[in-house]
Amino acid sequence: MTKPSSLVIRGGTIIDGNGGAPFVADVLVLDGKIAKVGTVTQRGEREIDATGKLVTPGFVDIHTHYDGQAIWSNRIDPSSWHGVTTIMMGNCGVGFAPCKPKDRDVLVALMEGVEDIPEVVITTGLDWSWETFPEYLDRLGERQFDVDVVTQVPHAAIRVFVMGDRGANREPATPEDMREMARLTVEGIKAGALGFSTSRAIIHQTLDGRHTPTFGAAEEELAVIAEAMGKAGAGWFQLITDFDDPVDEFHLLRRVAERGLRPMSLTLAQREGKDGHWKILLDLIAEANADGIPMWAQVMGRPIGLNFGFEISANPFIERPSYKAIAHLPFPERLAELRKPEVRAAILSEQTEDPAAKRRLEKYDRMFVLSDPPDYEPPISDSIAARAERMGIEPQALAYDTMLEGTFLYRPVTNYVDGNLDVCGEMMQHPNALMGLGDGGAHVSQICDSATVTHSVVHWTRDRTRGPKMNLPWVIQKLTRDPAAAIGLNDRGVLAPGYKADINVIDYDALKVNPLRVQYDFPSNGRRLMQDSEGYVATIVSGVVVRENGVATADLPGRLVRGVQQPDRIQLAAE
Repeated sequence: MTKPSSLVIRGGTIIDGNGGAPFVADVLVLDGKIAKVGTVTQRGEREIDATGKLVTPGFVDIHTHYDGQAIWSNRIDPSSWHGVTTIMMGNCGVGFAPCKPKDRDVLVALMEGVEDIPEVVITTGLDWSWETFPEYLDRLGERQFDVDVVTQVPHAAIRVFVMGDRGANREPATPEDMREMARLTVEGIKAGALGFSTSRAIIHQTLDGRHTPTFGAAEEELAVIAEAMGKAGAGWFQLITDFDDPVDEFHLLRRVAERGLRPMSLTLAQREGKDGHWKILLDLIAEANADGIPMWAQVMGRPIGLNFGFEISANPFIERPSYKAIAHLPFPERLAELRKPEVRAAILSEQTEDPAAKRRLEKYDRMFVLSDPPDYEPPISDSIAARAERMGIEPQALAYDTMLEGTFLYRPVTNYVDGNLDVCGEMMQHPNALMGLGDGGAHVSQICDSATVTHSVVHWTRDRTRGPKMNLPWVIQKLTRDPAAAIGLNDRGVLAPGYKADINVIDYDALKVNPLRVQYDFPSNGRRLMQDSEGYVATIVSGVVVRENGVATADLPGRLVRGVQQPDRIQLAAE
């Protein structure tokens, strides 16, 4: 086990997580806790010169899917590359516990389809040395990480655990089923989970088109679970849904939240074709909070989208017959085929038949070349459609040839109806909004949105040119204290005596998000999109440096965190 020692961070510009003005000070860390913020005269066993650098709390990412990776790896990357020191996993109702041996294939297929983690990666990486959710936590508790890890009880897993094939096939739960799901949820929370999660989203399907087991679950099923959480007095309720009818769906969820009176977090984004729904929902969330029903909108500071490329899962041509004929080939062989003029001509001559897939994959006026550094607020005049018009060629031909060069394309699916990020800024600044939705560990061949924490800092406080910027201390607060407090981790997210020494030292001028790249480092040489950063001088977990100037150290002080946490009420260290 990594033993924390005394650490002094000297002369940095402190942004303490509370939103106040920056100030220059030293930080003294003793035994993994902050002992003093001010002038420190004593020497530390380790010292970091932070002159001219920012010193912030470590970032807290409340929406990840590292449920499998945390079993097969000690490195929670790429989140740990972006100043994140605590992650919450088990989101969207999917996970690997509880699980009976006969149901493992169901949960694997669900995670493969919903979160784009290949079946061979999961089956190779998991040892299935658990059956119940508390046993899964025990396995995590035996491990060491480069960040702290917290969990939620996933609805799909407990539904299948209780109902078997009936649950997987989305049959209605009986009252007895509901009571047992509620019991298992509370059991998981008492064992250390910080909440419960579920999905009502139509896009959450297995690869063969089966909906997630929780899709369409009855209001009463959700309410019985929420009531049990309320009686236990612990846990939050995380949920994603489509909000096709925003008012009716929200009122259903409000009724569920009212019966449990536990905080509820809802994924919120501006959707194409339904671009005004987010405003309606923010107003409804504000009304609920005014009435004493705690509800959060979980939002992101950039579009939620897809990355396109011939080496990864998605591109505009994946539904066309001539592309499907070569999609199974190893990438070098597939690329050689794609370079053949006759193959190119055949693919470009075909059509994507499914209207929904066509909208998602071939909206060239909302498709962009992903530059270096990546621009997540590009003007519409830089879209593939606009560029192709200026060149006098078809947009699909430009997209094909650009990807053939190895360049990634970016297709913002949500939050970009207006061609700018003003909508994200408005959502971020709502008093009932939390920053999240980075999805680290998921959709690994389509996105790498775990970098959104770094992007939020550099874009919204320094680099934005197409609209107003935001106050740096406020953005830091939105990435540290606010998400930590929302899930019950009151011991972190603030630089003050008694708080956990999870800290970033940042070269603000050098801070940037780097371009995407493909790595084959998952179990069975599984593929994933990765995106690192520059500018983090040091990232510190429990007083121990885990990354220094972009390079991981050998130390792994991160642990599973069980339950709500409070800061230590310690005396300032005597000097």
